[in-house]
Amino acid sequence: MNISKTLLALLFVGGLTITLSACEDQGPLEEAGENIDESVEETGDAIEDKTDG
Repeated sequence: MNISKTLLALLFVGGLTITLSACEDQGPLEEAGENIDESVEETGDAIEDKTDG
């Protein structure tokens, strides 16, 4: 359960960071950051699915 809370906190901070620093032109670092955020979210979802079942 601790892992889930940690991942949710990371997702929240990541989303907040992207929201606050959003710009129209995305460079390669922004795209890489979004890919990392998606991976973390998918990992969190997979962990939640395993702990729920």
